[in-house]
Amino acid sequence: MTTRDELLQLERAGWEALSTSGEAAIRFYADHLARDVLMVLPGGMVIDDRDRVIESMGGAPWTSYELSDERVLELGGEGVVVAYRATARRDEDVYTAMISSTYIHEEGDWKLVVHQHTPV
Repeated sequence: MTTRDELLQLERAGWEALSTSGEAAIRFYADHLARDVLMVLPGGMVIDDRDRVIESMGGAPWTSYELSDERVLELGGEGVVVAYRATARRDEDVYTAMISSTYIHEEGDWKLVVHQHTPV
């Protein structure tokens, strides 16, 4: 499996966890967040505390999601950026954003270090 495929699969697994239950999402992000993390989310929310990020994943699950225009940029060494367009639904509410996730290879696994949403 290529780095590109591995990272896209990991990003989709995160969305699957967010679409299953708050508990599944908390477990996923506890396993896949770097020690130092930065989340830049809609509404000017910036979270740089790993425990707060994990805790925030326990909300209502998405009922469906679709990822498109996926791109992967290897930064050299141990870093990779995954960028894509996401359209997610929670019942009748629709959320569309351009998303980027930056991963580092840490402790033998890919860990999410920076994640940003730009609503469309």
